[in-house]
Amino acid sequence: MYRRLFAALLSVLLSVSTLATGETDSGTQPEQPALPQLQRSSTVPVITISGAIGPAVGDYVIKEIQRANSIADAPAIVIAIDTPGGLVSSLRDINQHILASHIPVLCLVHPPGARAASAGTYILYACHIAAMAPATTLGAATPVQMGGPGPGGEQQDKPSEPSAMEKKILNDSIAYIRSLAQLRGRNVEWAEKAVREAATLSASEALELNVINVMAESPQDLLSAATGQTLELNHQQVTLDFSHAQVEKRDPDLRNKFLATITDPNVAYILMMIGVYGLLLEFYSPSFGIAGITGAICLLIALYAFQLLPVNYVGLGLMLLGIALFIAESFLPSFGLLGSGGIVAFVLGSVFLIDSDLPELRVSLTLIYAIAAVSAGVIIFVLKRVMELRKKQVVSGSEALAGEHGVALESFTGHGFVHVEGERWEAISDVPLSKGDPIRVIELDGLILKVTKVSQVKRSTDDASNSSQH
Repeated sequence: MYRRLFAALLSVLLSVSTLATGETDSGTQPEQPALPQLQRSSTVPVITISGAIGPAVGDYVIKEIQRANSIADAPAIVIAIDTPGGLVSSLRDINQHILASHIPVLCLVHPPGARAASAGTYILYACHIAAMAPATTLGAATPVQMGGPGPGGEQQDKPSEPSAMEKKILNDSIAYIRSLAQLRGRNVEWAEKAVREAATLSASEALELNVINVMAESPQDLLSAATGQTLELNHQQVTLDFSHAQVEKRDPDLRNKFLATITDPNVAYILMMIGVYGLLLEFYSPSFGIAGITGAICLLIALYAFQLLPVNYVGLGLMLLGIALFIAESFLPSFGLLGSGGIVAFVLGSVFLIDSDLPELRVSLTLIYAIAAVSAGVIIFVLKRVMELRKKQVVSGSEALAGEHGVALESFTGHGFVHVEGERWEAISDVPLSKGDPIRVIELDGLILKVTKVSQVKRSTDDASNSSQH
């Protein structure tokens, strides 16, 4: 029995010794273990970034990345991008979720003719696999605060040396894109050049300079091109295999579409004006509350949209000042002085309202001028009506009795009764009156008329004049 145990132990020791020396019976080295392959038979969601990157786009992309990571067999997620840039806050939020993703995030500049400018370049560098379709471009990632066009679209005169704040923004952006390039093993020098010098590249140039990994004409083509690529995922090297995967387009839901609509600066601007004028109309002419309710809803939606956008509060203050001057002109007519000042303040505030150099994130100047013209028209109409009412003769009330004619009901000196406008009035006169004498009302003092005697000739002339006017 002991001999059998000894023989078995000796056999085990010999086997361990053979493995330790790395030798086999044939005398060859053992094969190295292959890298794990990321192969799952499932669909790959494809999301699309089209246009400026704002809060609505950020919310849509983040939700889809989170959803893809929550699916057990999701092999990856593809982001098709065509953007001129966008807000830094939305860009940072998207990249944070890309970097934290447990599945590969593939980015494709698509379709042909698309671009990944400014913020799009940062997203492309953050993704695990970067790809571009033919005839696409990327780059020009310099922060817009470094010298974009002014509020009206014209180039502003800039000092030759950037300010300290501009240097901080530039250096922070350079460090950010360098860290992304180092993390994904792509061209660090060109990444810095894209930020510092606003450099751009075509798709073929980007592939040659190791800025992107592959070129692909469509998301499905990207999956085929990415198959076999090796990358670091969850702190281990994996080889991608999408040979059995199909793409699934994921469109924004109703919430994202609504958010994209109201965060359009032009829509938010119109909603704010509807809200302001709706509330003003309700205050001027209280009714069933339709104008007030509509105005309040539109104003609240506009304020929600503005808190998601890069609003310049100086511009917002100028707009509120302009609206206040409009209201003051309506209540205290100043013959256009307050109204003119309100139009100037309103237009300037509208121009400076959105603090962005991207045309997609600014209020249209055509819209601003149109609303300013409508507001000016309203002010002119109100002023015209006020002047007409001031010149118009009073036709009702106690003031309307001044200048009216009547007859004395009795003879009196100083105090008596007269007949005016079909009514019997108590009257006083500085001249003696006889019964039947024609009289004219000078003024009304309480309930007593102050009258004077008129000649018959004068009365006939006045009656003829009144008849011709009628």
